[in-house]
Amino acid sequence: MEALGYSPMPWQKYVLDVALEIDPNTGTFVHREVGLSVSRQQGKTQQILALMVHRIAAWQRQNVVYAAQTRGMARTRWEDEFLLTMDASRLAGRYRVRKTNGHEAIIWGKTRSKLGITANTEKAGHGPALDLGVIDEAFAHEDDRLEQAFSPAMLTKPMAQLWWASAGGTDRSVWLNKKRAQGRAFIEQMWATGEFPSVAYFEWYAPEDMPRDDPETWRFCLPALGYTVTEDTIRSELDKMAGDPSAFDRAYLNRTRKAAPPSDPNIPRDAWARIAEGASRPGSDVAFAVDVAQDRKHASIGVAALRPDGLLHLELVDRRPGTDWVIPAVTRLRELWDPVTVAVASSGAPAASLIDDFVSAGIEVPKNPERPARGDLTILRVHDVTEACGQLADALIQGRARHIDQRELTAAVNGARTRRQGDAWTLDRTNSPVDIAPLCAVTFARWALMTRLPLVQEYDLTASIF
Repeated sequence: MEALGYSPMPWQKYVLDVALEIDPNTGTFVHREVGLSVSRQQGKTQQILALMVHRIAAWQRQNVVYAAQTRGMARTRWEDEFLLTMDASRLAGRYRVRKTNGHEAIIWGKTRSKLGITANTEKAGHGPALDLGVIDEAFAHEDDRLEQAFSPAMLTKPMAQLWWASAGGTDRSVWLNKKRAQGRAFIEQMWATGEFPSVAYFEWYAPEDMPRDDPETWRFCLPALGYTVTEDTIRSELDKMAGDPSAFDRAYLNRTRKAAPPSDPNIPRDAWARIAEGASRPGSDVAFAVDVAQDRKHASIGVAALRPDGLLHLELVDRRPGTDWVIPAVTRLRELWDPVTVAVASSGAPAASLIDDFVSAGIEVPKNPERPARGDLTILRVHDVTEACGQLADALIQGRARHIDQRELTAAVNGARTRRQGDAWTLDRTNSPVDIAPLCAVTFARWALMTRLPLVQEYDLTASIF
C-alpha cells in the first residue's frame, strides 16, 4: 500500500494481517475465502488494489481476476483507478499493460503474473486456473453465479483465495445478504467452539438501535473516521440525505436498505412524523396495554398518558422476544406507576392468551364495569378495537398526541396495514409486513385511558367522600 502511495490505516492492516495468515503446518493460507463488509469511502478500494498488486508482484505465474457490478464498471475501475494509481506510484515501469477489449491485463514483468477483469456471468472465470478472485461491490450481485464460476477454477490451486467486498445492499442483494449472514454465523461458531473456519469475515456496521445522528455511532462503524473521513463530512452527508435516511444508513452505517412499504391510506404517517417530540414525557395518569405479534415471536407494552398541557403522550415501554416476560413486567410497572388500567385485546387477538395470566397475577377484570379500580384489567372487544383505531388516527391528524420517535414504534406506523371492519377499519396484523404490535399497544392504551380515566376519577372521588 505504501508503494502505491497510501499510508495503511489500522483497520486495513488488521484485515490484511488476518486474511493473509499462513498456516505453519501446511504453508498455505489459513483462509481460502475472505469477506469484507464496510461502509463507503473507508479505503476498501485501495486495500483491494494493494492485495491484487501484491499477488502479481510477489508470486510467479499468478492469475488474478477482478469483478465489479458489470464488466463495464470493472473496466472503468481497472483503467481509471487501478492503472492510474499504479502509474503514479513508485511501482511504475515494472509492468506492462494490455488494453485489448476482452483481454485487458496488467502483466508484472518479473513474475509474468497478470491482473485482469471479468463480467458478472456464468462464464466468468472459465479458462485458466484462478489464483485470486475478487468480487467487488457485492451488493449488485443478485445471485451466486460469479462465485460459482470462480470457485471451480481455484480447486487445483493450494494458495487460491476468493475475496468479496461491499457496503450494505438492499433487499434485492440476495448474495451479499446471504454472505453477511454466513459470516456472522462463522464468527459466532468460532467464539463458541474456539475453532477457526476457513472463511475470514470482517464487518463494520451499526445495528438498527444505534441512532444515525450520533457521532458515537459513526465511530463504531466507520473505521476510517479520523483518518481520511471527518465527522463534519459525515454530518454534511446526513443533512444532504435527510429526505431519504435509509440511503445514509446504507452508505455510511452499512445497513441493508429495505424497500419502503407502500402507505396505507388509513394510517396518517405524515401526521405521525409531524408530532414527534423527543422531550415529551408522560403525566401522572397513565394506561398500559399489551399486544403480541402475529407470529408470537415478540410482545410489546405501550403506554398512553395525558400531559399537563392536555396533549396525549404515546410511548413504547418495551418490546422483547417471546411472551413469558410480559406478566412480570406489567406487574412491576403497575407497582411503580399506579396506572389507570392495563389493557389487552380479546376476540382472537394474539395477546388474548395472556388474559388468564393477568388475572392469576392479581390484575383482574373489575366486577362492576361502571366502578373500576385503578390498575384493573381492560379487555377490548372487536368494536372497541375498531373504535380505538379510528380515535387514534383522529388524534394524530388533529395534532393532539406526541411521541418520542422510537424506531420500533415508528416502523410499526410506517408498515402497518388495515382492513375493513364494517364501514370502518381496523389494524391488520396478518397483512402488515412488519410487527405492528407496538402500534396496537399504544392504540389500545390510548383508548383504555380515555374510557377508564373518567370512571376511575369518579369512583375515587366517591370513595374519598364516604
